[in-house]
Amino acid sequence: MRRVNEVMREVLGTAISSELQDPRIGFVTVTSVDTSPDLRHARVYVSVLGSEHEQEQTLAALRSAHGPLQSAINSQLRLKRTPALNFTYDDSIERADRITRMLDSDDGPEKPEQPE
Repeated sequence: MRRVNEVMREVLGTAISSELQDPRIGFVTVTSVDTSPDLRHARVYVSVLGSEHEQEQTLAALRSAHGPLQSAINSQLRLKRTPALNFTYDDSIERADRITRMLDSDDGPEKPEQPE
Protein backbone atom coordinates (compact mmCIF):
# COMPACT_ATOMS: atom_id res chain seq x y z
CA MET A 1 0.00 0.00 0.00
CA ARG A 2 2.92 2.34 0.70
CA ARG A 3 4.03 2.14 -2.93
CA VAL A 4 0.52 2.98 -4.18
CA ASN A 5 0.40 6.00 -1.86
CA GLU A 6 3.80 7.23 -3.06
CA VAL A 7 2.94 6.88 -6.75
CA MET A 8 -0.42 8.60 -6.18
CA ARG A 9 1.40 11.46 -4.43
CA GLU A 10 3.71 11.88 -7.43
CA VAL A 11 0.90 11.65 -10.01
CA LEU A 12 -1.30 14.13 -8.14
CA GLY A 13 1.57 16.57 -7.65
CA THR A 14 2.33 16.54 -11.36
CA ALA A 15 -1.32 16.76 -12.38
CA ILE A 16 -2.03 19.68 -10.04
CA SER A 17 0.97 21.69 -11.22
CA SER A 18 0.70 20.99 -14.94
CA GLU A 19 -2.90 20.11 -15.83
CA LEU A 20 -5.15 22.24 -13.64
CA GLN A 21 -5.79 25.79 -14.83
CA ASP A 22 -7.93 27.02 -11.91
CA PRO A 23 -6.69 30.46 -10.78
CA ARG A 24 -7.69 29.65 -7.18
CA ILE A 25 -4.94 27.05 -6.98
CA GLY A 26 -1.85 28.57 -5.43
CA PHE A 27 1.53 27.02 -4.72
CA VAL A 28 0.61 23.48 -3.63
CA THR A 29 2.71 20.56 -2.48
CA VAL A 30 1.17 17.12 -2.07
CA THR A 31 2.85 16.00 1.13
CA SER A 32 1.35 12.53 1.49
CA VAL A 33 -1.49 10.23 0.49
CA ASP A 34 -3.23 7.68 2.70
CA THR A 35 -5.29 5.15 0.77
CA SER A 36 -7.81 2.86 2.43
CA PRO A 37 -7.02 -0.87 2.16
CA ASP A 38 -10.01 -1.43 -0.16
CA LEU A 39 -8.84 1.44 -2.45
CA ARG A 40 -12.22 3.18 -2.19
CA HIS A 41 -10.90 6.34 -0.53
CA ALA A 42 -7.68 8.31 -0.47
CA ARG A 43 -6.92 11.19 1.87
CA VAL A 44 -4.59 13.61 0.09
CA TYR A 45 -2.59 15.90 2.37
CA VAL A 46 -1.51 19.16 0.80
CA SER A 47 0.59 22.06 1.97
CA VAL A 48 -0.38 25.45 0.54
CA LEU A 49 1.82 28.51 0.56
CA GLY A 50 -0.16 31.64 1.39
CA SER A 51 -2.73 33.11 3.73
CA GLU A 52 -5.52 31.12 5.35
CA HIS A 53 -7.93 32.49 2.73
CA GLU A 54 -5.64 31.33 -0.10
CA GLN A 55 -5.38 27.91 1.54
CA GLU A 56 -9.17 27.61 1.70
CA GLN A 57 -9.51 28.73 -1.93
CA THR A 58 -6.92 26.20 -3.06
CA LEU A 59 -8.61 23.36 -1.16
CA ALA A 60 -11.97 24.30 -2.69
CA ALA A 61 -10.43 24.30 -6.17
CA LEU A 62 -8.77 20.92 -5.61
CA ARG A 63 -12.02 19.43 -4.34
CA SER A 64 -13.87 20.70 -7.41
CA ALA A 65 -11.17 19.22 -9.69
CA HIS A 66 -11.40 15.73 -8.22
CA GLY A 67 -12.70 14.29 -11.53
CA PRO A 68 -9.70 15.23 -13.68
CA LEU A 69 -7.34 14.28 -10.86
CA GLN A 70 -8.95 10.85 -10.50
CA SER A 71 -8.63 10.43 -14.28
CA ALA A 72 -4.92 11.24 -14.01
CA ILE A 73 -4.55 8.56 -11.34
CA ASN A 74 -6.51 6.07 -13.43
CA SER A 75 -4.34 6.68 -16.50
CA GLN A 76 -1.08 6.27 -14.54
CA LEU A 77 -2.02 3.48 -12.14
CA ARG A 78 -3.83 0.34 -13.12
CA LEU A 79 -5.86 -0.28 -9.98
CA LYS A 80 -9.05 -2.30 -9.75
CA ARG A 81 -10.78 0.92 -8.65
CA THR A 82 -9.79 4.55 -8.51
CA PRO A 83 -10.07 5.95 -4.99
CA ALA A 84 -12.34 8.90 -4.20
CA LEU A 85 -10.06 11.79 -3.28
CA ASN A 86 -10.46 13.75 -0.06
CA PHE A 87 -8.15 16.78 0.10
CA THR A 88 -7.00 17.88 3.54
CA TYR A 89 -4.71 20.72 4.56
CA ASP A 90 -1.47 19.39 6.07
CA ASP A 91 -0.48 21.67 8.93
CA SER A 92 2.37 19.47 10.18
CA ILE A 93 4.99 21.91 8.88
CA GLU A 94 3.36 24.80 10.73
CA ARG A 95 3.06 22.73 13.91
CA ALA A 96 6.73 21.73 13.72
CA ASP A 97 7.73 25.36 13.16
CA ARG A 98 5.63 26.47 16.13
CA ILE A 99 7.23 23.84 18.38
CA THR A 100 10.71 24.82 17.19
CA ARG A 101 10.02 28.49 17.96
CA MET A 102 8.74 27.54 21.42
CA LEU A 103 11.86 25.49 22.10
CA ASP A 104 14.14 28.22 20.78
CA SER A 105 12.50 30.89 22.93
CA ASP A 106 12.87 28.75 26.04
CA ASP A 107 16.07 29.36 27.99
CA GLY A 108 16.19 25.72 28.86
CA PRO A 109 15.14 24.00 32.05
CA GLU A 110 15.46 25.96 35.22
CA LYS A 111 18.40 24.93 37.32
CA PRO A 112 17.62 24.13 40.93
CA GLU A 113 19.15 26.48 43.41
CA GLN A 114 22.29 25.16 45.06
CA PRO A 115 22.24 25.17 48.87
CA GLU A 116 24.98 27.30 50.37
